Amino acid sequence: MKKILILIMALPFYVMAQQGMKFEHGISWANIQAKAKAENKYIFMDAFTTWCGPCKHMAANIFPMATVGDFFNDKFINVKVQLDTTKNDNDEVKSWYADGHDIMTKYKVQAFPTYLFFSPEGKLVHRAVGASEADKFIAKAADALNPDKQYYVLLDQYKAGKKDAEFLRKVAYSAQEAFDTENMNNVSKEYLATQKDLLTNENLEFLNKFTRTSKDAGFSIILKNASKFDEVRGAGAAGKKISDIVKQEEVFPVIFKRDASAPDWTKLSATINNKYPAYAKEVIASSKVMYYQSKGDWTNFQTAVMAYMKDYNNKASADELNNFAWTVFENCKDLACVKEALEWSKKSFDGNNNPMFIDTYANILYKLGNKQEAIKWEEKALALSNNDKEIQTTLDKMKKGEKTWKD
Repeated sequence: MKKILILIMALPFYVMAQQGMKFEHGISWANIQAKAKAENKYIFMDAFTTWCGPCKHMAANIFPMATVGDFFNDKFINVKVQLDTTKNDNDEVKSWYADGHDIMTKYKVQAFPTYLFFSPEGKLVHRAVGASEADKFIAKAADALNPDKQYYVLLDQYKAGKKDAEFLRKVAYSAQEAFDTENMNNVSKEYLATQKDLLTNENLEFLNKFTRTSKDAGFSIILKNASKFDEVRGAGAAGKKISDIVKQEEVFPVIFKRDASAPDWTKLSATINNKYPAYAKEVIASSKVMYYQSKGDWTNFQTAVMAYMKDYNNKASADELNNFAWTVFENCKDLACVKEALEWSKKSFDGNNNPMFIDTYANILYKLGNKQEAIKWEEKALALSNNDKEIQTTLDKMKKGEKTWKD
């Protein structure tokens, strides 16, 4: 009787475990297509690799959610396809090697995760790329069911000659979501060519999305109209956009070149100052922080981050503030620097209550000896995170008086 009772009590937990997305196993790609046609269902394909962090996040946190499972299981035949090979691959993965190679080549899968959506007849109609939260992930899939939003349907219409401005803008955004770089570049240029005024709010938002290099049309427009761009995108947006592109093109190829010697910061600064004088100082200051952090050179990192924050504290994003503060917490032994990091950390969650940022703040408080205050903030972080296991472990260490960092 006790065994039966235990089994009955366990059933709700078993049902909960089955609520996420259900993926097909043990059948071929041809059989998947046949099943979809027979059941008149679309196919959702998760094209992933074993080394892809965002892929693992989706598999562990998003696919198992009940809301996601309810939507996808009702509307799609779901299948996962591993597109890399490892020595640990089981027989099922190996049986998909040939189809996986064909899928990767035929559909130009270049980023992971890539989601491919096929009609019940087996025709590719839509694609999306990257990890996202549940609501956005479901929205991507809903677009795949809507002919007015299916990327490849829109692309076919574009190739057939439909090129009014509103449609071009729509296709450009869809190409970006699909990570179709070639069509994204071509269509965005065609759209911009239809516009008489590129400084409207709508067009500045568009330029923000489609400006990735100094050769893109939007780069010079943003450079020359920074104040107008900031009105639309927020204070400092133009500077960040330009600086990010300058670093990508002028700095990173030098400082992150394989087997490169230590950067000649003076020479690099002169090069950037010659092209972009208004941005050179900040770009170099930011780049030094990134370089020394990547090298694990904590002495120079501390000097660089302190200098950067002294001059550009107000320009640092919440993510940057948290990143800098956490890196200092973990690696800098100078408590004067740690005290500075406490202020950066506090600013990082001002107005957003991000539990990970609050966790950083609590850890720094704890390292500085403010145990009770640290516990109070770590408990807040735990509550906001829905009882994150790592935060709970840190909280337990704090209460026991154990270190939460490595020496």
